[in-house]
Amino acid sequence: METHKTYTVEEALKKMERYCSYQERCHKEVTQKLYTMRMIPEVIDHIVVKLMQDNFLNEERYAKAFVSGKFRIKKWGKQRLTRELKQKEIGKTLIAEALQTISDQDYLNTFHALAEKKAETIREKNPMKKKKKLADYLFYRGWESHLVYDKVNELF
Repeated sequence: METHKTYTVEEALKKMERYCSYQERCHKEVTQKLYTMRMIPEVIDHIVVKLMQDNFLNEERYAKAFVSGKFRIKKWGKQRLTRELKQKEIGKTLIAEALQTISDQDYLNTFHALAEKKAETIREKNPMKKKKKLADYLFYRGWESHLVYDKVNELF
């Protein structure tokens, strides 16, 4: 017989405060964590509301942190960032607001640097296959099609 640790509302709240203090979280992550702790829906709602009131949980702050981190570190384009945030059930207005934090100049500079760096590493003789590999890589990273096609044609 398996026994699972049970938590009181206060214990669960403290655990979630630590969870949210460690790094920015979205509502969905917190809710999933509480479900894995076997909390009932009424308690989950209560804890989420309490975390929001105490400013441990803030979707706007989360979206901005997510966008800046994934853009800077993983070099994701706006399409991928939008897709990932939608999966985390972040609202369209918050997504748009978070994407505004990336300057157009930084965005284009990052795109060109990423495309050129990747183009140098592709070891393919056939120019069409080379173009396709670079385009696929950039699409996977979430860059817009007009940027990708212009850059691929410019490089090859």
